[in-house]
Amino acid sequence: MSPSSTARPSPPPSPPDTGPVLPTHATAPSTPSSSRAPTPDLRASLAGIFTRPARAGPGPRSARSDDRAGGGAGAGARGPERYVEQADERTRLLRPARGDGWDTPGDTSRADVSGFSALIGGASDRAALPGGGERRQSVKKAVKTIRQRSKYYVPAMSYANGLAKLTPVAGIWSAAIPAFMYGALGTCRQLSLGPEAALSLLIGQMAQEAVYGDPHSVPKHPELEAAAISVITTFQIGVITSVLGLLRLGFLDVVLSRALLRGFITAVVIIIFIEQLVPMLGLAAALAASPNPAPHSIPKLGFVLSHVRQLNAPTAILSFSTLAFLILARVVKARIVGRQGWAWTRFVPEILIAVASTTALNAVFRWDLQGVEVLGEISGGKGLPFGLPLYHRTIKYFNYTLPTAFVSAVVGVVDSIVAARENAARFGYPVSPNRELVALGAANLSASIMTGTGALPAFGSLTRSRLNAQAGSRSQMASLITASLMILSVFFLLPSFYFLPKAVLAAIITLVVYAILAEAPHEIAFFWRMRAWTDFAQMTGTFFLTLFFSIELGLVASVGFSLLLVIQNSTKPRIKIIGRLPETDEWVPVDEDEAAQEELPGVLVVRIRESLSFANTGQLKERLRRLELYGMGKSHPSDAPRRENAKAIILHVGDVDEIDASATQILYELVKAYTERGVGIYFAHLHAAHRRLFEIVGITDDLGDAHFPRDLRSAMQEVERLGYGTTVGARY
Repeated sequence: MSPSSTARPSPPPSPPDTGPVLPTHATAPSTPSSSRAPTPDLRASLAGIFTRPARAGPGPRSARSDDRAGGGAGAGARGPERYVEQADERTRLLRPARGDGWDTPGDTSRADVSGFSALIGGASDRAALPGGGERRQSVKKAVKTIRQRSKYYVPAMSYANGLAKLTPVAGIWSAAIPAFMYGALGTCRQLSLGPEAALSLLIGQMAQEAVYGDPHSVPKHPELEAAAISVITTFQIGVITSVLGLLRLGFLDVVLSRALLRGFITAVVIIIFIEQLVPMLGLAAALAASPNPAPHSIPKLGFVLSHVRQLNAPTAILSFSTLAFLILARVVKARIVGRQGWAWTRFVPEILIAVASTTALNAVFRWDLQGVEVLGEISGGKGLPFGLPLYHRTIKYFNYTLPTAFVSAVVGVVDSIVAARENAARFGYPVSPNRELVALGAANLSASIMTGTGALPAFGSLTRSRLNAQAGSRSQMASLITASLMILSVFFLLPSFYFLPKAVLAAIITLVVYAILAEAPHEIAFFWRMRAWTDFAQMTGTFFLTLFFSIELGLVASVGFSLLLVIQNSTKPRIKIIGRLPETDEWVPVDEDEAAQEELPGVLVVRIRESLSFANTGQLKERLRRLELYGMGKSHPSDAPRRENAKAIILHVGDVDEIDASATQILYELVKAYTERGVGIYFAHLHAAHRRLFEIVGITDDLGDAHFPRDLRSAMQEVERLGYGTTVGARY
C-alpha cells in the first residue's frame, strides 16, 4: 500500500505568521545522503508555539530533508507546506517528493537516537563509581531514576496527543508544573500528580464537539480553540478544587460509590481502546476523509470494523507487537518480582524500552515511508508557553466547560485522596484531606497558565503513587526532581522523538486499558459473592450510560447517583428498639439478642445512635410510627399492624452528640404530636447542653421535668408509676 493511501489528514490551518507557503508543485533542494540528523538550525525552528503546521502521514521524512538541506535559512524550503495544501481542502494530502537523499536510512539513525543514548548513558556514568557496593547502589538508583522519569514522560505525551488531541508537549508541561506546586503545598510524600486518561479523553471529546461539531463552521485556527478549551477547563477544575478545600470538604472521597466509579472507569477505558484502534490500525486518514466522522465510541467501532481492510499493515503490526511486549513485561515482572534475587525487575522501564527501541528502529528502517505515522517535529518544544488563562478565546467557552469541570474535579479529588490516604497509612504519617484539596487546586491553577500549548488536569494516581513509593520516594522532593528533569527534557530531548511512531503512543495508552480491565472481573465477582445486587445494578447502569451515550452523561450519573445514595442514607435515622437482658441492667437491640425483652406492654424503648440534624430528623416521626406498629422487621405500609399502639415512648438519646436548630424544631413538633395523641414521651440520658436547647424551644415547659429521667431505670419507674404496668416494679 502506498504511503499516500495511508497518510494522515492534515490538521487545521496554522496561524498566519509561519512564513511564506511553498507552492504545491515546488521541489525542495536535494540533500546529500551523508547528511546528519537534527542540527541547531532545526532546533531553532521549534521556537514557535502552534506556529507551524503539523506533519501529515509520511511527510516528516521530506520535511526533515528540506530543513537540513537549506540549513533552516530559507522560508521557501520549509517542509510542512510541501505536504499540506492550505488553500481550501483541510483533509487533502499531497504526496511527498522522493529522491532527496533521505531514501538511504543509514544516515538518519545515529543522531536521532542520541537523546535516548544520553538519557541512559547518564545512568551508566553515574554507575561507574569506585567501590563495588557503591557502584551497585548507583546502578540501582539510576534504574529507578529512569523508571521514574519514563512513567511520567511518555504517558503524559500519549494522553495529550492521543486522547486530548493537543501537542505532546502539553502533556509534559501539565505533568511537570503541577508537580512543583503540589510538592510545595501537599501533605502526601509519595503522591504522583499527572494527567489522567479519563479526564484527558473528556477534554479531547469536548474540544472535538465544540471545534469540529459543525463541519460548515470550523474555526480558522481550530488547534488554538482546542487549546483554549483545555486551558479554561483546567482553570475551572483548579478553582473548584481550591474552593472545596477552603470549605473543608475533604470527606468527598467517601461520597462516591465504589460500584459507580468502577462502572464509569470500566466504560471509559473501553472507549479509550476504541479511540486508539484508529491510530493502531492506521485508519486516521480514512476516518478524517469520511464524510460523517464518527464522534462517539460505538459509531467509531462500527467505522473501524467496516474499514478494517484498509488498515496499514506495518502500523498494525508495530502497535500490537508493542502492546504485546508491554503486557508480557508486566505479567512476567508480576510473577518473578517476589522471587529471591529478582526484586530489581520492578524497576525495569518497559515503556521507555519500547519507546526508545521503536524510535531507533524506525530511524534505521524508515517505517514512516511505509505509512507509519511519526510525531515529527513537536510544536512548543522551545520557549515558555505561559500566559494568563482568562482571555477572549477561553472566556467564550466558560459556560460550556463548567459542568464537566465540576464533575471532573470531584472524580479527580476522590482518586487523589484515596491514593494519599493509602500511602500515608503505609508509611505512618498523617495527611490533611482539606489541605490536599487546596494543593490539588493550586496545582491545576498552575497548569492552566500553559496557554501556548494547552493544559490537562493533573490529579494523583494510585498506581503511579505506589510505583513512586517502590522507587524509594520518601518526600515531595522526589516529585520536584522528576518535574525538573521533565522540563529540561522539553528543551533537550524532544528532537529524539522525531521518529517515534504514533502507533506506539496508542499502544501505551491501551496498556492502561489492560491494567484496569484486569481488575474488573475481581470487582464483579466480589459483588456477586456479596449478593450486592444494588451495587451491581449501579455499576452496570453507569457502565452502559457511559459507553452507549457519552462520557459526560456517565460522569454526571456516577456523581449524581452517589450523592443521591448519600442523601438517602443520611435521611434515615439510626434507631432501634432495645430491651433489657434478664437479671441485668444492660439494654441491647431486640433484633440482635433474642434474650433481650421489652419490659412493659405498650411501652416502646428506642435508642437513637447518631447526631440529629435537619436531614435525618425529618423522617424520625415516620420511623417511630413504623417501629410502633411493626417492630424491627421489614414490612409494607399496607400490612396489618403486628403490635399495639404505644402508650409511652422512651427515647435513649445518650449517643446523640449534636442536635442542630432544625432538628430541635422537628423534635418539638414530634413531642406535640405525641402529646395530642395522649402518648407519653420521655428523653433518657439527655445531655445538659441539649437540655438547654429543649428549654429554648419550649419542650421542657410542655412536658415537665419528669419526662427527662437520668437513665432508663428511672424512665421505667416513671412510666410504671403512671399506670402503664405493674410487673416490673420489684426489679427497680
